[in-house]
Amino acid sequence: MILSGTRLDVMRFVGEKIDASVDEFLKPIETNWQPADLLPDSTKESFLDEVKLLRESTRELSYDYVAVLVGDTITEEALPTYESWLMDMEGIDQGSSTGWTRWIRSWTAEENRHGDLLNKFLYLSGRVNMRAMEVSTQYLIADGFDIGTGRDPYRNFIYTSFQELATNVSHRRTATLAKQAGCNQLSKICGVIASDEMRHAKAYKDFVRQIFEVDPSEMMLAFEDMMRKKIVMPAHFLRESGVKIGQTFSHFSDAAQRLGVYTTYDYIEIAEALVAEWQIDTMTDLNDAGQRARDYVMALPARLRRIAERTKVPTLEYPFSWIAG
Repeated sequence: MILSGTRLDVMRFVGEKIDASVDEFLKPIETNWQPADLLPDSTKESFLDEVKLLRESTRELSYDYVAVLVGDTITEEALPTYESWLMDMEGIDQGSSTGWTRWIRSWTAEENRHGDLLNKFLYLSGRVNMRAMEVSTQYLIADGFDIGTGRDPYRNFIYTSFQELATNVSHRRTATLAKQAGCNQLSKICGVIASDEMRHAKAYKDFVRQIFEVDPSEMMLAFEDMMRKKIVMPAHFLRESGVKIGQTFSHFSDAAQRLGVYTTYDYIEIAEALVAEWQIDTMTDLNDAGQRARDYVMALPARLRRIAERTKVPTLEYPFSWIAG
């Protein structure tokens, strides 16, 4: 079925099944994990002993690792911006408590646990200048961002599909590195967060799939547009006190690439995975513009690989204000 209407018609169509998506891709609040489940219990006599063990377990984490974990935490804590951005999409009625607003609020509620958990762990670790980190978090929320999607749900769902996959990769890698450093508690924390991100990625990919079924050419054009702009992670807007937007992210990205937590090749592989997921190569019912957009998207990963092969990752460490000592 092809819908020949507007974005609003398509959002209504996909939104008819949104309650099923909430049930499939999100977990009931009462049975979901909470940050307190994964941290020392301050009500117990053993609390201080557990905190001491936690602090000792973080000693082998590298400077780059701590910097990346702080950047990930700040990004997770900027959820007020992400929720307000999605709530402003075409087809969203903020005054409603059902449909798309239910999805966005429920998704935000799950995501909110991530920053809360990581923040508390970093506070207890003693490895982080918490005030400097908190300043960066406040900046990220106060500055806002423009991710190139506007109010268009098509572009926003391309972005969230990509971004959720990217955060899954990042948290999975930090989990592995934490385990290698003997920090099993942090490894578990990063692992459960990564699991959430993958569930959320599946949801947003499914929204895009449904839109492709009813409005393929416009969805393809949105996909092409986002890939031409390049998907910019929210962390791109990170900044420290006295530092311009973009500079801190550049150093954060360098650290992530040195560690292998999130690299240029991961970006390319995510693009390839989305092309395969949505079966772009066999897409039919495209108009001329849609066919040209498909050709661009199909050829992009190979072109990005050629560029990546010529790119060198800086080896110079940057003195982040976030790192204690």
